[in-house]
Amino acid sequence: KNNGMIGNIYSMGLALQALEATRKFYAPRKWDCAQAFSVVFAHDYQLPMAIAQVLPALVGRSYLDAAGLDCAATKDASPQRQLPLSLTLGIRGVPRGITVRYSITNMLQGKHFHYSTVVTVPTGSTLLQVMEAAAEENPQIFSFQVEQTSWGPYVTSIHGLAGSTEDRTYWQFLSAGNALDEGVGTYKPKNWELIQAVFSTY
Repeated sequence: KNNGMIGNIYSMGLALQALEATRKFYAPRKWDCAQAFSVVFAHDYQLPMAIAQVLPALVGRSYLDAAGLDCAATKDASPQRQLPLSLTLGIRGVPRGITVRYSITNMLQGKHFHYSTVVTVPTGSTLLQVMEAAAEENPQIFSFQVEQTSWGPYVTSIHGLAGSTEDRTYWQFLSAGNALDEGVGTYKPKNWELIQAVFSTY
């Protein structure tokens, strides 16, 4: 993408490792390394799986290097790149309230529906917390279920409608019509952002 994103924020770690490891094979065509790393430096990684995939690239290594590492020789070596503060310190802003517009839509299966609400949550809240606030205010409409995965919570059902691998359906989350680059457990909506959950097919 033009802003340096490769796939989404979860795929960045492996993509950077692959591009660094294969750099000599695609010269003279170049990719903008600095732009891609600026995306990583600007993100506040929280999921252990995502951190594990991005850390090797941040120190100029890839998983391919693991087999040939001489730990005794490298124990005093310093990383080639400085890690972002957000990755090491988990900096948070001062808590305040934000208002988020949230809607759920099914125009795909069964009885179609579209519901919207506005909820107020503390600044820094995740999309999952927005969904919980909506469900608390109106459980008959905005109730949902999640499944815990190594990549964080995965929304399996909203308003009683569950995605299915057999039907190739799932709940897709959008902001301004664009698919979110993060999951509900880490994405932090902005004040007055419109978040749409749309029952979709792949």
